[in-house]
Amino acid sequence: MSDEKKAKTEMRNAKSENLHQFSTLEIIELMNEEDASVAGVVKAALPQIEKVINEVVTVIRNGGKLFYFGAGTSGRLGVLDASECPPTFGVAADLVNGVIAGGDRALRYPIEGAEDRRELGAEDLRKHVSERDMVIGLASSGRTPYVLGAMEAANEMGVKSAGISCNTNAPLSKFVTYAIELPVGPEVVTGSTRLKAGTAQKMVLNMITTASMVKLGKVYRNLMVNVQASNEKLRKRTISIIQELTGVSEGEAARYSEQAKGDARVAVLMVLLKVDAGGANELLQSKNGNFVNVMEDIVKD
Repeated sequence: MSDEKKAKTEMRNAKSENLHQFSTLEIIELMNEEDASVAGVVKAALPQIEKVINEVVTVIRNGGKLFYFGAGTSGRLGVLDASECPPTFGVAADLVNGVIAGGDRALRYPIEGAEDRRELGAEDLRKHVSERDMVIGLASSGRTPYVLGAMEAANEMGVKSAGISCNTNAPLSKFVTYAIELPVGPEVVTGSTRLKAGTAQKMVLNMITTASMVKLGKVYRNLMVNVQASNEKLRKRTISIIQELTGVSEGEAARYSEQAKGDARVAVLMVLLKVDAGGANELLQSKNGNFVNVMEDIVKD
């Protein structure tokens, strides 16, 4: 295939032409230099990323869910981002979802030909997604058949969609409502899009879910008040958040956390409003679980 027809992510990087002759330090210096360019590429795409985030927030507020569709590294990054939302933001496990070509086994092992099946992408989308949801297609090349098939099916269903690719004028961009293109250029190891392309996609996914959850009231100030205290580290973090927002001692915070069953929001409201866990929970539910809205009312009073 001529260079004109190749995706930039598949072209050779002139700086690493003789990579096999580099010293260890030279290899990682070049990788570091190449990685340093990724943030600038993502910065240029911020206006498009903002539009996607605003749409995600609207969809979730209206009772919809977010789905990522991808193959290979892109698919694994989608699953990773989705899996980190429940413990970080205290949301339901099925609010943000990652669907990868070939299914769960593809998270660890390559599934031959799965990403080349356009019809499989469409089939998976129809299986998982409803009309009120939003889908984001992830494809470094911007031309992965599985992802294009999923986005085609989304269009047929009238589902809002976005595409994240690492090439300009990517085919994926033509199939989605919102196109995010991150032209990071050729990789240090030709075609190894787990490198710069993967980093760029991970940065954008971080932005999408983090900013969306902030706008949905899952973060107060810069504290993850919805954190699920599922291990010792997170239990300590919960206690720290309670202390930060109420001024009580560590021991008191630990007691309130226990009474609140590890829910920092409930514990904070128990302290500030001098109510029991049931009363704090009722107040939260009256605001649809939005702790930020509850705290704003407290500050007004």
